[in-house]
Amino acid sequence: MLPGPMLAWMGVLMFLLVMQFLIKYLPQLVGKGLPIGAIFELVIYNLAYMVVLAVPMAALISTLMAFGKLAESNAYQVIKGSGVSFPQLAWPVYVAGVLLSVFMWYFNTEIHPEANFRARNLWQDIRIAKPGFDLQAGEFYDGIEDYKILVGEILENKPNELHDITIYDYTEGTRFRTDIRAASGNIESNESGSELQLVLSNGEIHRKSPPGSQNSDRYEKLAFERHVLRISLEDLNFKRTNPTEGRRTDRTMKSDEMKALVDSLEGNADQERSNIAVLMADLGTGKVTRQTTGFVVPDAGRTVALNASTDQAAPVVVSEATINAMRSARLQVENARRAILWAKTKADRYRVEIHKKHSLALACLIFMMIGAPLGLFVKRGGLGISASLAVGIFLFHWVSLANGEKLADRGLLEPWVGMWIADIVTGGIALYLTFFVWKDLRSIPRLSLKNPWRRAENE
Repeated sequence: MLPGPMLAWMGVLMFLLVMQFLIKYLPQLVGKGLPIGAIFELVIYNLAYMVVLAVPMAALISTLMAFGKLAESNAYQVIKGSGVSFPQLAWPVYVAGVLLSVFMWYFNTEIHPEANFRARNLWQDIRIAKPGFDLQAGEFYDGIEDYKILVGEILENKPNELHDITIYDYTEGTRFRTDIRAASGNIESNESGSELQLVLSNGEIHRKSPPGSQNSDRYEKLAFERHVLRISLEDLNFKRTNPTEGRRTDRTMKSDEMKALVDSLEGNADQERSNIAVLMADLGTGKVTRQTTGFVVPDAGRTVALNASTDQAAPVVVSEATINAMRSARLQVENARRAILWAKTKADRYRVEIHKKHSLALACLIFMMIGAPLGLFVKRGGLGISASLAVGIFLFHWVSLANGEKLADRGLLEPWVGMWIADIVTGGIALYLTFFVWKDLRSIPRLSLKNPWRRAENE
C-alpha cells in the first residue's frame, strides 16, 4: 500500500527540487560552452541533497494519505471492530520506516558527503571556465587571453561576417602591443573548436619591433588586402580537475572520517591539558625555567615582595630568572588554553554534522509513526489536507533542526542536543498520537471536574 505512493511522491518532490535547482543555477551555466555531460553530472551530484529532503517528506505524505483513506472509507472502523488493534495494523509501516531509516543512515553518512565533495569540485571548475567566444557589436571582447577585439557591425543574417574591426594583440606584452584594424572580416573555426581563424580584409597593422630585434625602437605600419589571424581557444575550453582530490570540510567528509578527526582533536586537547597539569605541578619546585618552557621574555629586573610568614614585614628578593620563568609559564598556559578551546570548537562542529546525518535518517521512521495515527484523524485522504499537514510537520522539524544547528555551532547547545531536539519533539508527538489511537482515548468518558471520583453524567 505504501511503496507505490511513496515512490510517486518522491518522484514529484525530486522533480520540483530539480526544477528549483535549474532555475537558480542555470544562468551561471549558460554561455560557458560547457559539455552536456558536465551539466548532467552536476545535476546528478546535487540529487543527493534532494534525496535527503524528499525521502522523509514522501514517507510522511504517503503514510498520511494511506491511513486517511482508511478513515474516509470507514475501513479502519471495520478493522477495529474485528479485534485488530492499531499496532497490529501499523506494524508493517514501522518495519518500512526502520528499513528506510537504515538506508538513509548509510546514504547520509557515505553517499551524500561524497556527492557534495564532487559537486563542489565541479562547481569550482565551472566558475573558473571563461565564457564562450561571443562577439557583440560595439563592445570590447576580452575573453581570450592577450587579445581584445572590437567589432563595429555584425550582420544579423550573417553572424560570421564582421565590419569595422579593431584588434589589440598583447602576445608580446603591453609595451609592444600590436594594433590591427580592418574594414571587414570573416570568422572561421576548425572542427575541434580549439582555434579561431579571422580572415581580415583591407586593413593595417601597427606595431613596434619586439625585444631581440636589431632596432627595438622601430615602428612598423603594414597595409594588407588579406590577412589571416589564428587565435588559440584553448583557454575557453572547459577543463576538469581530479574530482577525488581537494580539501574536505564537515559537509564533504564521511562520518568515519569525521569521527577519526574528532578523536585526533580530543587527543591534542588532552595532551595540552596534561602539559598544563605538569607545568602547574612543577611551579615552585625550581623545575620551571625559561629553557624548559621554551619561551624567551625580556628581563624585568629585581622585584621586592613582603614576607607574610613573619610578624614583621621582611623584604624577599625574587630573582630575575624566577620572574622570567613565571612569565614564560603563563604564556605557555595561555597558549595551551587557546589550543584547547580551538580543538573543542572544531570537534564540536564535526560532532554537529555527525549527529545531523543520523537524526535526519531517523526522521523517516518518526514521520511515518506520525503519519499513521494522524491520517486517521484527517478522515479524508485528500491531497490538499495531507500535503498541508505534511508540509507543516516537515517545516517544524526542519526549522527546529536548523536552529539547533546554529546554536550548537555557536557553543550554546551541546551538539547532540541541537541535532536531536527536533527528533525528540516529533518523536514524542508520534508516541502520543500512537497511544491515543491505540487506546482510543476519544471513547473514554471524561471525569467530572467537581468530583473526580464520579464519572460524568453521560457515561
